Amino acid sequence: MDAERVDVERADVQRAEAEEAALLACAPVAPDDSVTYGSHPDQVVDLYRPPGGAPVPPAGHGPAPLVVLLHGGFWRVAYDRTHLSPLAAALARSGLQVALAEYRRAGGGGGLPESFNDVTDAVRIAAAEAAPGTPVIVAGHSAGGHLALWTAARPGPAAAAVAIAPVADLARAHALRLSNGAVEEFLTGGTAAPGTPAALTDRIAAVDPVRLPPRVPVTILHGTADPDVPVELSRRYAEQHGGARSDAGEYGLARGGADRGAHERGVPQAAEPGVPHQPPVVLRELPGMGHYAAATPGTPAYEALREALLAAAARTAPDGGKSGGTGP
Repeated sequence: MDAERVDVERADVQRAEAEEAALLACAPVAPDDSVTYGSHPDQVVDLYRPPGGAPVPPAGHGPAPLVVLLHGGFWRVAYDRTHLSPLAAALARSGLQVALAEYRRAGGGGGLPESFNDVTDAVRIAAAEAAPGTPVIVAGHSAGGHLALWTAARPGPAAAAVAIAPVADLARAHALRLSNGAVEEFLTGGTAAPGTPAALTDRIAAVDPVRLPPRVPVTILHGTADPDVPVELSRRYAEQHGGARSDAGEYGLARGGADRGAHERGVPQAAEPGVPHQPPVVLRELPGMGHYAAATPGTPAYEALREALLAAAARTAPDGGKSGGTGP
């Protein structure tokens, strides 16, 4: 059994390496425009517009959303938004408007609360660039998925969130020491750890999606063979927020939304368990997929991502997207 497990793990790693190579082999795509939201070089949002400049939603999918895209890289300064520019461009070619956001990261002035403040400001400035009434869907991959789920728990312009292979449970990710202790590195800004283990535990709890019930609908896409961010993290998030596993490999819950009060900017407090009226959360597992497939244009997993974004936009329409018209 141990030998079989080793073989499976080796195959997962090889698949992940191939997926990563496929993503990185995509040539970077320059944006149509960029806007800044601060003076730091990383406080910038790249805008990708559909052909002709106007988003065209497919019939039956409701209004065309603005997708604010947050990249991953375990929150480290070594990884910037460039590797997701092919994804942003592909989504734009399909008729969506996309804002690819950069933010300060560990080792480059980021951490808690700087990175979180940047994401808040990036989403706000991106939403201001869209037409009035445009649904704002915050989407993120890996560490960016964590930030998308954090955003989903915050007051703001986001109408829905779509997370791809997210670090959805920070405490568990820290316990697993994912990417050689990336959680601790991020929450200490790439510098020395806080004075006591309890201090780090408090920091994790403050921004851990599994402790922050979402205020908007959430969809998660996660490969079952992901060796970088195990799918168990997304399962734990879905279970914590009321999900139940279906035969299709999805979690779902149906409880209405409620604003539970303001949070300190950049550092929301952990929500109390059992709070009712939570928006729907869905986890869609991608059998046999690793960490990068959904972020790579041209793959079946990418098509699943695009459909998830359209479905998220449809849920924001007054008629549930049945008319295919524009939203308010």
